[in-house]
Amino acid sequence: MNIKPWKLTLLAALSVSGTAALAQNTAVDKALQMERYNEARSTLLRQGQSNETSFQLGRLYQMREMPDSAAYYFNRVSYDKKEPMTMIAAGRAALAKGNAAEAQAKFDDAVKASKGKDLGVYTMIAQAYAESGTKDVSKALEYVKEGEKFAAKTGKDDPALMIARGDLYQKMETGGGEAMNSYERANTGDPNNVQAYVRRGQLSLRSRNYNLAKENFEKAISIDPNYAPAYNSLAETYYFAGRYDDALAQFQKYTSLAEKSTETTAKNAAFLYLTEKYPEAMVEIDKVLAADPNNLAMNRIKAYSLYEMGKNDEAIAAMQQYMTVAKAQDKLIPEDNVYYGKMLIKGGKTAEGAALVDAAIKADPKKATELRKELAKAYLAAKDYPKAIATYRQMMQENNGGELTDKVYLARAYEQNEQYMPADSLYGVLLKERPEYVPGYQMRARANANLDPDSKKGLAKPYYEEYIKMANASDKPESYKSGLVEANKYLGYYYYQKGDKTASLPYWQQALVLNPADEQAKTAIDAITKPAKAPARRK
Repeated sequence: MNIKPWKLTLLAALSVSGTAALAQNTAVDKALQMERYNEARSTLLRQGQSNETSFQLGRLYQMREMPDSAAYYFNRVSYDKKEPMTMIAAGRAALAKGNAAEAQAKFDDAVKASKGKDLGVYTMIAQAYAESGTKDVSKALEYVKEGEKFAAKTGKDDPALMIARGDLYQKMETGGGEAMNSYERANTGDPNNVQAYVRRGQLSLRSRNYNLAKENFEKAISIDPNYAPAYNSLAETYYFAGRYDDALAQFQKYTSLAEKSTETTAKNAAFLYLTEKYPEAMVEIDKVLAADPNNLAMNRIKAYSLYEMGKNDEAIAAMQQYMTVAKAQDKLIPEDNVYYGKMLIKGGKTAEGAALVDAAIKADPKKATELRKELAKAYLAAKDYPKAIATYRQMMQENNGGELTDKVYLARAYEQNEQYMPADSLYGVLLKERPEYVPGYQMRARANANLDPDSKKGLAKPYYEEYIKMANASDKPESYKSGLVEANKYLGYYYYQKGDKTASLPYWQQALVLNPADEQAKTAIDAITKPAKAPARRK
């Protein structure tokens, strides 16, 4: 399975622990951490209107990336010059509207109102920046430093402040180290802080340290087996580590614990798409679109999934519909053009499709290798083997010969284009680098069989013999059943046309054991074992 060039993120949305200022909403804080937004909203609405309720509703909508709704609820908090939380609400409303200067002024007022002696105020300000879409966190970190000074008087780090600190550093390109340090400090302050362990796991996943990521997620689950985001992130860890069955199992645990909502269904659809279960993904996509027809992510992966399912005409129609909406919202991503280009190439509009992929490469040269691979695969799908060969060769020249999988795809393109000599040469390179790769022997055998159509030279013989040996010695020989039938039939025919029926018969018999319905094997066995006719007597 090849990881797609475009991926919907499956990491849990940023969320934070509650503070002393909002202690009465601890249950709501936990619901927000668990991404149970409908549950949190219902709980808050049942509490009736209050400053605390409006503040938490503002946070909820900010986490759901609905800044206008967030600002509305933050602005419903009654401003009180003696109550720092109300000033922080005003600052958060300003942040939601993109007014950083006004936000900073309100936060400064909150610090003054608390005389700079309330750790909860510093923490809430840090959370405000962390949960917003603000990219520049330099001012936010100044508030964090002041909070750290105050916390130092207690002799230990405050977990909520440290989590906010880590979330802020995550917004910086080079902030990973400080972010990890922050979350570790949160766990030093509270060894049972599940959220901090999940954050540590997510950072390890970003750096592709899958073992450490798994360790942190499993620690979080051991503390709270019902903490749904941990299963979500653990599923993603297994996915990127190439353990797709384990990934699906963990994601199913996530969906069993997560809130039943359109957002959860959308995540499920995304994960099914990522694990290449396209028909199953389409079922979930349709559920989301029935409730939210303009959901951009679902419209996008609907088009992508239809293409992967081989429904190219439907994919093009879905893609055109999606791109119309995405362009209007300026939400197109480079990979949209790549997929659309692949669809057009498959639909016969080769030049138009290739131009789109080339444009994507020029727009993001860092992804040139990845995108050329997609272009080459599109040519293969369209059976335009010469262009596929040219694209793979260009990509490999630009990347010191390319990866082993690139050589396999190029070899297949040569084979499909009836250029068996270069195909055989590349398969030879593959087996030299990966002698334990069982399918490689079958690939090389086929290339040689095509170089020796009547099998008289037996060019494929040593490779089919090695394939049988390697396949039978593998952990799962049954997975190579069709290849073993092919190999035995080739060897059976090779010896038969050489006139060596004794050597030929066991291969045909083995082919029939593997596939009792194989008529060719039955015919060959009958021909070999049938008694010779006695010569006619002379009259």
